[in-house]
Amino acid sequence: MLPALRSRFAFLLLLVAICLPGVRAEAASGCVWKITGPSGGTVYLGGSIHALRSTDYPLPPGYNRAFDASTRIALEVEPKALEGSSAGLMKAGKYPAGDNLKKHVDPRTYDYLRRLFGLLKIPEEKFSRYRPWCLVLLLDSPGTQGFSEDLGVDEFITNRARANGKTIVGIESADEHSSVFSGLTEKQSEALLLVSLIPTAGGNDQTLSAWRRGDVETLARSTRAAYADFPAFADRVLGARNRRWVPKIENYLKSGQTYFIVVGAAHLGGGDGLLAMLRARNCKLEQL
Repeated sequence: MLPALRSRFAFLLLLVAICLPGVRAEAASGCVWKITGPSGGTVYLGGSIHALRSTDYPLPPGYNRAFDASTRIALEVEPKALEGSSAGLMKAGKYPAGDNLKKHVDPRTYDYLRRLFGLLKIPEEKFSRYRPWCLVLLLDSPGTQGFSEDLGVDEFITNRARANGKTIVGIESADEHSSVFSGLTEKQSEALLLVSLIPTAGGNDQTLSAWRRGDVETLARSTRAAYADFPAFADRVLGARNRRWVPKIENYLKSGQTYFIVVGAAHLGGGDGLLAMLRARNCKLEQL
């Protein structure tokens, strides 16, 4: 991948809490909060990086503290459901036989992509099989950046939960999760791809450092800035989902169980972030 593109995609991946290079800050507890509801129920809320490297371990101590204090785990999607939906998402991202990308995007967009992928040594017959939103996912794949989802925070928590016999649930369904991309219109999908190719002045190390010290406001600002040319997508991937999740978190608070809710770290900060929404509902927030 070209250096400018590699930098752009790595930065966007982190901003939606997927992957970034590591910076050590062992004294920080990271993006983990204890949430106490108005009626006294308790949950823990943790911000995830979905793909990391072995050198990014150990995680900040707040994650293990919250895990040990919890009786159940809630991830964005239940792991088995997410596994089963991945193949379906890639299938949905391919055009049917006889159809291709050239028929669905502006000729100028296609010409740019043809030249770009030519520089990346990817033949036209390969990239043109995919819808624009699927190209974004393929280019953003953690493996292309040297990271692994097997080392992500979600996988770490999942493995600990299975080893300790803790129930894991999903805060949204696999279909809801996939539709963030697969539900885009053709014009929205094309816009997302073009925005993803714009170089950005983000600092990977600084962003991961913000995650480790629990600076979710910096993460929120960076995310919005990265999608300044397509703010509707920032709301689609963050704000809209947060609004759907808050009532479910409120139900967890009333359940009699202590949930550790682990979602992408970019969901926590900002005016439409989970922390602000829960605070507005008279929940008490305590950062670990």
